[in-house]
Amino acid sequence: MIMQSVIRAIYPAQCVACEALTEVEHGLCSGCWRDTWFIHGTCCDQCGTPLPGDGSDLRCDDCMVIARPWDRGRAAMVYKDVGRRLVLGLKHGDRLDLVPSVSGWMAHAGRDFLNDDSLLIPVPLHWTRLLRRRYNQAADLAKGIAKLACADVLPDGLQRTRRTKALDGHTREDRFAALESAISVNPRRKHLIADRHVVLIDDVMTSGATLAACGDACLLSCAQSVCVLTLARVVKDA
Repeated sequence: MIMQSVIRAIYPAQCVACEALTEVEHGLCSGCWRDTWFIHGTCCDQCGTPLPGDGSDLRCDDCMVIARPWDRGRAAMVYKDVGRRLVLGLKHGDRLDLVPSVSGWMAHAGRDFLNDDSLLIPVPLHWTRLLRRRYNQAADLAKGIAKLACADVLPDGLQRTRRTKALDGHTREDRFAALESAISVNPRRKHLIADRHVVLIDDVMTSGATLAACGDACLLSCAQSVCVLTLARVVKDA
């Protein structure tokens, strides 16, 4: 306890979003908490988009018209304000220090389908992009969540068979077309996916094209079920 007090005195806890002083480690200050759109209450059961009213097993407009190759989906927050800043920091800013915080929020968001029988598989990066970035943020998130949920994790369960262009700003149709046949199960890991309850992990869901490609690959390898869990969800008009 004395050593912890000394460490806290030298290195006081800071907000993970803005570095303001906080009471606890890996948390948000009051201002950033106010500007973080955590998803609570009623939401789409397939993608996690927040919905008005009450109820269960509900679907948003997109999930009513787009066939999703997964059963359930959740996101911890809306891709907006602080949520957007955290995702971009994790993806492009080498902010792996965010993983303890955000993986806890994600584990809470996915608590209804995360258990010790789950197999967590991150959305893969193409090897050229991984070489340039040096890490796959989805894999680090999956490892963090797996520890909290006492679940198995398969960091290299999926692979990108070809490099796809950056999809920011592209239409939903463009995104799905670009991901067609771009992701497959790692042949050395196929036997580990068969008959498992797979939970796909990624930092953000926009159209769902990438997660759909991953889900299709897992089902082709005889996964028993597939769910998706992301840190953030892009929401219309947010």
